[in-house]
Amino acid sequence: MSLNIRFGVVSDPHVALEHTVWDAPNRFHLSEISIPALERVFEHFLELELDFLLLPGDLTQHGEPENHRWLADRLARLPFPAYVIPGNHDVPVENADRQSIAWADFPSYYRQQGYDSSDRLYYTRELAPGLRAIALNSNQFNSHGQQVGRLDDEQLHWLQGVLDRLDGELVFVLIHHNVIEHLPNQSKHPMGRRYMLENAPVLLEMLRAAGVQVVFTGHLHVQDLAYSDRIYDITTGSLVSYPHPYRTIELTQDDRGSCSLKIESHRVETLPDWPNLSQVGREWMGDRSRPFMIRLLTEPPLNLPAHEAERLAPHLRYFWADIARGDAVVDFPDFPPAVRRFFQKFSANNAHVPGVESHRSLGAIDNHATLLLDRQPRRLHLRDLRF
Repeated sequence: MSLNIRFGVVSDPHVALEHTVWDAPNRFHLSEISIPALERVFEHFLELELDFLLLPGDLTQHGEPENHRWLADRLARLPFPAYVIPGNHDVPVENADRQSIAWADFPSYYRQQGYDSSDRLYYTRELAPGLRAIALNSNQFNSHGQQVGRLDDEQLHWLQGVLDRLDGELVFVLIHHNVIEHLPNQSKHPMGRRYMLENAPVLLEMLRAAGVQVVFTGHLHVQDLAYSDRIYDITTGSLVSYPHPYRTIELTQDDRGSCSLKIESHRVETLPDWPNLSQVGREWMGDRSRPFMIRLLTEPPLNLPAHEAERLAPHLRYFWADIARGDAVVDFPDFPPAVRRFFQKFSANNAHVPGVESHRSLGAIDNHATLLLDRQPRRLHLRDLRF
């Protein structure tokens, strides 16, 4: 069977109708542009005649019912199907409050975007003959009522049943939290691990056993492509954060079974009321970077004293903006050697930074890449898997 499919990926659009926009001093994203930026993306997608659209979470500013209603209605009016999953901002509370919907109510807003009549926050759908989406919910609440990124046992058992029934289909998994590290030691770093799925190793083992190779994530607000043992985690930056990115992807399979994903990244650089959006977005992030950088410098593994962190922080004004853009080459030659080495590891292509071992083997392909997939991957069996 041959395939030639083009689709879009928009992550973390944080939709906020004008009257719902609320401010926080250190927020990195511009909720004010969420709707005009999304409309600009849709204009581009209409020109491309996409087959479908994937949105891996943080659809709304903070789970406001009016923002969920607006987005669901807008997606329903597109000439191609859209498939969504919840992000942590979409279901921030277990029970509805004055601001946000209840965790369990999310599917009721998106009946036409994958959920149909399901009461579960996860689903599977055929995207095209031979291509299937498995959409997962990574937002749970612990015994203290705190939101955590985790797949519950019931969902894992459901997933295993879906994987067991696959019959030669290519599968895309959608999940909000990262399942492979996109930053050095992300799963262990106190600031990075909250963006990762707590039980990612369990999920990855299941996906590898079933021959699933592609996962789409969001949450981190960076453009990055990570790889681990036959699985790609393609995370897409936030539409309302610099560099205001989105992706188009072309899936091609020939009659011999050769299969590839051609990934292209795009940016919303101007809007009618924001003619210099790209520059404004970068400065917005830089203006709010200092508390973030101070934490990064004073917490493990650097553990710098406060006075040293204060001295170095101004040099890191655009550090996170560069990481968010993807394909960054990071080096601060005037930093103390240990601190310099720490930041060098964030480079997407450490071939440009001699003597530093890359934290992934893929190099600088965060924005534009072609991935060659195994169309009929080897399947294993996990009869004794315990969740």
